[in-house]
Amino acid sequence: MPSALWIAHVKVLDAEAYGKYAAAAGPAIAAHGGVFLARATRYVQLEGNDRARNVVARFPSLEAAVACYQSEAYQAALSHAKGASERDLVIVEENA
Repeated sequence: MPSALWIAHVKVLDAEAYGKYAAAAGPAIAAHGGVFLARATRYVQLEGNDRARNVVARFPSLEAAVACYQSEAYQAALSHAKGASERDLVIVEENA
């Protein structure tokens, strides 16, 4: 089964509230086998909306990434990000 990438592009509007999200989201992601590949590192915006926080995590499968997003722990973390950020999130299956 191919692994999957969770790719988020984020504009933080409230750093304190978003920090609470990040602190709680990390353990929820790890509990589903997610490993961060990039998190708020240097980037070059070539097209589209510039959002200064970019996050890429690898999961064992597309299903594991979706299960993480739908999990109680991640949804509790996400409640801190709502209103504190503008986000785009996509999960992409890697080529086998």
